[in-house]
Amino acid sequence: MKFKGRVSLITGASQGIGEEIAYCLAEEGSSLILFDIQREKLENVSAKINENGGKAIFFTVDISQLNNVEEAVEKSVKEFGKIDYLVNNAGINRDALLMRMSEDDWDKVIEVNLKGTFNVTKAVIREMIKNRYGRIVNISSVVGLMGNAGQTNYAASKAGIIGFSKSLAREVAPRGITVNVIAPGYITTPMTEKLPDKVKQAFLELIPMRRFGTPREIAETVKFLLSEEASYITGQVISVNGGLYM
Repeated sequence: MKFKGRVSLITGASQGIGEEIAYCLAEEGSSLILFDIQREKLENVSAKINENGGKAIFFTVDISQLNNVEEAVEKSVKEFGKIDYLVNNAGINRDALLMRMSEDDWDKVIEVNLKGTFNVTKAVIREMIKNRYGRIVNISSVVGLMGNAGQTNYAASKAGIIGFSKSLAREVAPRGITVNVIAPGYITTPMTEKLPDKVKQAFLELIPMRRFGTPREIAETVKFLLSEEASYITGQVISVNGGLYM
């Protein structure tokens, strides 16, 4: 197994892309630390991994609150002794045209998507630096590259993750730590399933491959970026979007 003896922390692990990443890494032997605010769903994911011979613990964490994150990371390190891999996947959207967007909708998306990525990475990075080893994969979005009407808050947060990742990659490369970004296109998840059929069809017509992506396709890309085969890749944005944005 590729990741036997490794420890991975995944945020937003209760459903969709984060859940699939958890299963994918567990299959490769990694022990898992799962963060989310949806306790019941998170408990189910953790239980499924443990029932199948894996090792997973979970914490109900609001990643926008640094104190909560630091406490959970400290407990995780006590449990496993280290954190090798970090996947910042958690994110929310509150879509509206800018002229109708409330300040709360702007603030909440930035707090969870961008500040949350900062909080979790800040809490974990010292441990990686101490061990002179680490892999960080941050999940952005095609919207962070190309923009999208009605998503100024979401696009800003996801574009911010790209700038954050490139800067951090330069800081920690000498310590054996890589930092990369995956920018998914339209992936079939509980978040995207809420969109009206007309919106889904409009997206489909823009995708040259004429299909939506799956969470497993994102998880497999994460697996590659965490692997030793990707040890010389850092500060990069990997687009997984079926050609939606080239």
